Amino acid sequence: MTARARLAAVAGTALVLAAPLLVTSLGAADAAPIPQDPGASNVDPSLGHARAARPIPGAHFAPRHPHMAANGRSNIHDDAYQSDAGPTRGPLGRSPEVVSTLFSQECASVTFDRRGRLLTVCVGAANVTLRLLDPDTLDVLAEHALPPRQPSSSPFTNFGGGGYFYLGDRDRVVVPTSNGTIDVIAETGTADAPALTLKRQYDVSEQVGSSIILSALPDWSGRIWFVTKAGVVGTVEPRSGKVHARDLGEGIGNSIAVDETDGVFVVTNKALYRFQGVRHGRPGISWRKKYDGGDRQKPGQSQLGSGTTPTVVRRGGHHYVAITDNADPRMHVLVYRADRSGPGRRPICKQAVFPKNRGATDNSLIAFKGAIVVENNYGYTGPEQNPPSGDPGRNTPTTVPGVTRVQVDYAHGGCHVAWANKRIRVPSSVSKGSTRTGLVYVYDHPAADEVRYTSAGEPEGGPEDPWYLTALDARTGRRVWSVFTGVGLGYNNNYAPITLGPDGTAYVGTLGGLVAVRDGG
Repeated sequence: MTARARLAAVAGTALVLAAPLLVTSLGAADAAPIPQDPGASNVDPSLGHARAARPIPGAHFAPRHPHMAANGRSNIHDDAYQSDAGPTRGPLGRSPEVVSTLFSQECASVTFDRRGRLLTVCVGAANVTLRLLDPDTLDVLAEHALPPRQPSSSPFTNFGGGGYFYLGDRDRVVVPTSNGTIDVIAETGTADAPALTLKRQYDVSEQVGSSIILSALPDWSGRIWFVTKAGVVGTVEPRSGKVHARDLGEGIGNSIAVDETDGVFVVTNKALYRFQGVRHGRPGISWRKKYDGGDRQKPGQSQLGSGTTPTVVRRGGHHYVAITDNADPRMHVLVYRADRSGPGRRPICKQAVFPKNRGATDNSLIAFKGAIVVENNYGYTGPEQNPPSGDPGRNTPTTVPGVTRVQVDYAHGGCHVAWANKRIRVPSSVSKGSTRTGLVYVYDHPAADEVRYTSAGEPEGGPEDPWYLTALDARTGRRVWSVFTGVGLGYNNNYAPITLGPDGTAYVGTLGGLVAVRDGG
């Protein structure tokens, strides 16, 4: 079957599964694994070697947000600062076990309630479903249908309608929908028969118009902020439901970050903004900083301009915010002062990364201690790309390799490249860092000649589309180990993140559903 045919099959299955549900309570529905393409049994299940944790001391992350679940459990980027790193442990590569569950929807954002159960919004070609899952078996405990997606000419780079959501401090899911509403959904039922129930709905459709809501997050006061793809920034007062909005006239393609000064950080295709609620909660602009958004949407990007959700860093009593630009010939990591007084005339850090005319990222930065880790997504053109050319049956990925750590001197300004791994290919994952293990976790898609086969396997007949969870040493950038997850479109993460669970399991949303990698024994 060709890559295009398999893609159609995945999308078609998603349409079949689109039966609507308003409130559903289930006996646990056993997880069925995502099917493998031929050749999977010929691939060595792991590369490299397990190692003991090597913690990184002295790292400071976002304070606990008073209106969100605990850090590491609340949203796609782990905390309110969107750090994509924290003290949560991940797997160490010991006797790794891989399990998966098939939904024919991509379960991208994963959060965890106070019992450690997964709450995830799974997005298909048309249908969108909130699910409560058992963290060990991935069995479905309850599910709730959200409004179906709007038709799109680019469904694999359209992240609205549920792709971004957050879990509140009372285990309530707050999710923007394709109908122009922000829904609040609670866990109800009993321990043996849990359910998911719509508790409140905020209608912002008048402000959204024909666009889609990309993301929603609360500021430290509890006010809900939302952004749309067309460039509207809005607020909702949780008690009254009163909505305020302003149209920036600039496209937005990513989520937002918030900090304890009630700052709200938004990046458009032209500028980085700090917002703050002003009179009656209206979205007021504290400052605007233009950056080089480029003049082309590079392969690997879902939109023109920066591909990063802003990342807030607190160091030495000050706040900073990091993004990437979209410049040619070299893209840059940029770090600005983030205080109310403004970012200053120049960024405190501007560091070029990746090869000339072959650098782009569409995923949030990892920030821990003085480090910013960025991945190269240049060349990824979506699920249909593999194999884009070359011999039939061979994997020739177009993504340009590269993961780089930039070290920032927050006290005095300036930055430099600490290490650059030029072999690892990370087409589109939201990678994560763990200061408890000293590892950076990426979702790797190697070329055929980089795949290790079993004694029975032959490279010429090997799989064309293999995927790995890979751990890099956060201090050196070297590969520590890789765990083979699967072959084919069902295992393509297509912009979904790696999420580290409370028990050290790494979860990866894929086009087939959800994959979990954990230490065995």
